[in-house]
This record gives sequence, C-alpha cells and structure tokens, in this order.
Amino acid sequence: MKINERTNGGRATRWPLLEPPEQTQRPRAHRPNLLKRRPWHVLEAPTGELPAVDADEAMGPQLPDEATVNFVLDLSLRIGEVQMASGAGASDVTATIIAIAGALGLPHCEVDVIFTSITVTCHRGTDLTPITALRVVRSRSLDYTRLTETEKLVRKIVRGHLGAEQAQTELERITSAPHPYPRWVATLSWGGVAAFVTILLGGGFDIALVAFVISGVIDRVGRVVNRYGLPFFFQQVVGGLVATLSAMVIVSSNVLTTDKPTLVVAAAVTVLLSGLSTVSAVQDAITGYNVTAAGRTMETALMSAGLIAGVVLALRIAVMLGLPRTPLPEVTGSTPQQLPLVVLGGAGAAACFALASYAKMRAMLVAAAAGGIGAAVYGALMLARLDGVSSSAVAATLVGFCGGVLARRLGVTPLVVAVSGITPLLPGLSTYRGLYQIGVEPSGDISTLMTAVAIGLALAAGVVLGEWLAQPVRTGLGRLERRFAGPRMAGPLEPTERSLE
Repeated sequence: MKINERTNGGRATRWPLLEPPEQTQRPRAHRPNLLKRRPWHVLEAPTGELPAVDADEAMGPQLPDEATVNFVLDLSLRIGEVQMASGAGASDVTATIIAIAGALGLPHCEVDVIFTSITVTCHRGTDLTPITALRVVRSRSLDYTRLTETEKLVRKIVRGHLGAEQAQTELERITSAPHPYPRWVATLSWGGVAAFVTILLGGGFDIALVAFVISGVIDRVGRVVNRYGLPFFFQQVVGGLVATLSAMVIVSSNVLTTDKPTLVVAAAVTVLLSGLSTVSAVQDAITGYNVTAAGRTMETALMSAGLIAGVVLALRIAVMLGLPRTPLPEVTGSTPQQLPLVVLGGAGAAACFALASYAKMRAMLVAAAAGGIGAAVYGALMLARLDGVSSSAVAATLVGFCGGVLARRLGVTPLVVAVSGITPLLPGLSTYRGLYQIGVEPSGDISTLMTAVAIGLALAAGVVLGEWLAQPVRTGLGRLERRFAGPRMAGPLEPTERSLE
C-alpha cells in the first residue's frame, strides 16, 4: 500500500492513503467546502450525521391499500376504454391513464395498450407485489359527445377537483347516458355528408339529392343488418353493393339528366370510408405503438376490402343484367369561380360528419370551420396544378394545426376536429375510379387505386403532423425547447415525467 509522509517536529508521520490523519485540534464549526474535500472524505460515509434506517420499514412510496388501488385502476381503465372506443390513439390513452393514476395517488404505473385491450400495473415498492388490471375494448362507436365529456372529467381529476369516488359516479353518468340526438338525425347527417361531397366534387344539386337519399338508405340497411350481428366486413360489402346498384338503376331509368351520374357512387364511397380509423392507425405507427397500429391498419384494410368487394360485385351484376354502363367520372380541374362551392361542400360535409358522430353544436361549428379551411387550401393548391397527394397532405396538415391550436381553447377535443375536417377530402372518387378500372375495364389498371391509398395516408399523416406543430404554439412560443410527448389528439395536455415507451 502506498504510504504518505508528513514531517511534524522532525518526526515523520506515516498513514495509509485511504485513512484520514489524526486530528490534532478541534476543528471550528463551519460548513465544509465540498470543492476542497480530501479523498478520504469522499470515500468514507459520514455515518454519524445520518439517521439510522429502520430495517422493518419498506422502501419506496407509501401507497393506499389494495382496495383503493384496484378502485383507481378500474376508473383509469374505464376512461381509457371510452377513449379507445372513440378512436383515440394509444399514446393518448397511455398519457391519460398515467395522469389519472398519478393524480389519485398512484405515482408509478406502467400502461400497455394494444388494439383490443388495456393493461395497467401499479408498482408498490419492494415489499409488496404489483397490482395489475386489464380491460378488453369490445365495442367501438363514434360518440363525440361522450368523448368530450370524458375529456372534461379527465381535466377535473388531473387538476384535483374530483376524487376517485366522485369521478367514478360522473363516469357512470357519462357512459350510461343516451346519445344526444335520435338515431334518425344521424341517418340524415350521413346523407348530408354524401350531398355536400357531391357538391365538392362538382356535381349539381340533383345529384346531391340522389346521393343524400342513397346514403340514408345505406345507413338504415346497415343498422338493420347490424341488429342480426352481421360482421362489419359484410356490412361494408352490403353498403358498396347498394350504393353502386342504386346508381346504375337510376342512370338506366334516365332520372338524372347529367354527364356525371356516378358521382353518387363516389359520394357514397366517401361516406363508407369516413368511419375508418385511418388517422389513429397512422398516429399509433408514428408514435411507436406498432402493435396497435398493425391492428388498426388491419381493420381499415379489411373494411376497405369489403367495400371493394361490394362495388366490384355490383359492377359485375350490372354487366350481367345488361344495364347501360355509366361513364367513368373524370377528375375535372376546378376554376376560381368554383372555389366557393368547394369551401361550402367541405364545411357542410365536415359539420354533417360531426353531427352523425353525435357531436354538439360547438364541436359542429369548429368542425365546419376546419372542413372549410381544408377544402379551400386543397382547392387552391389544385388550381396551382399541384398533384392530389401533395395537396391533400398540405390541407390535412393545416387542419391538424388549426384543430390543435384552437380546439381545446374552444372546449372541443382535437380528434373531433381532425377526423371531421379531413372527411370531405377522403378519396371517394379516386377509389371508385380505381375499382371501376379493375372491375369493368379489361386493362385492370391498379395505379388509380394506389393513388387513392396514398391520398388516405397523406391525409392521416398530415393531421398528425399538424397537431405536433401546434404544440409549441399552444403552450407559448417562448417554450419551443420543451420535450414533446407526442401528438395529442385526446387526453391531458401536460407531458408526463416519464417517457411513454
């Protein structure tokens, strides 16, 4: 061992390097300078200055009893289920559950969200076993009023205005309440979506009226077959079949005197595409929840396949029955004079979609504004000769940005604004054109259908990007350096302390 020496009155004093020298005099009571501490001061723990640790005391945070933990976990899971069933992304559901659990006294919880279930584990220190709770998401429905009320409940819990029992009572009231409007209002709203989309595509008011009637009939037929438990895949087949055959019959009877009769089918296809969770699937994929994104993508692909099967089957039946072929609708270039009609169609379609999803009046107005802005930007970019995919992406980004900045200030969930705002831009016409080329024309070109898929992905990705860009603006331009927790379509605004991986 290396020995240090010190001369003291002619005598050499030796001590090991890791041992302190003997104190010759009592040091003065002062606060030590940490920058001038000797190595032995660093290596030796000051045992005399620390209180003794009770060996029987459990390490870690003191948590409530098991009954209280189970109660809080159940409340958090039920709120997450409402969000998941309404189309919220997995990152939003995870952030919401962690925020609720932390506000109600559970400081460290792990959340695992997949497409069909939510699992939460609460860690209770080193001596107690963790408590895990799971809830399966069995049903999915669009009720934006329920989602908005749940958002308000989450904010009250996070801010400490409600306890666990009060929140449970309020959640029971929200989930057990009926829809704010009768079912026939939703049917008329779906017809309104088709009518305004027809106007946006350049159709006349007679085609809009026919599209309104056909989409309303499709909604009622879908409701009837849903009572018998028919899977949604076959409901999409029935919807595409009814829409296309109805248009063929109307064209054969010469009821419509127009050169664009098949815009009726394009509008009906847009309505059938509007209920798919494309935005949530892209959001989950971007934020790293790949399992949930894969499940949503599979659902979207399966529903789209059902729609494709229904439309192609109807076209084959029309050929077999000898019905006159309807001309393939061309994508006509818009003019500056038609731009007001495009804005009107976008705003009306977005508002009708929000109403069909049981949104209240304020959410409808915000959705209408978002749809009008998106349609105006899309129409202006198409006038500038930009391609459809790029125009859709830019318009959707602006819709997501405006929704992220203004929606919460107006008491509306951004998810409502995002999904409603891009509904008028869904590629219904491109989808029908692609299906017509596959099912009727001998060439069978698939490029048009791939363009429709690209437009759908561009819309979803643009909305997520717009919401991400809105975060620093929403929280203040002077705080651009904050860590982003991921695009927030639902759930609390405050970022969590931990990374939501």
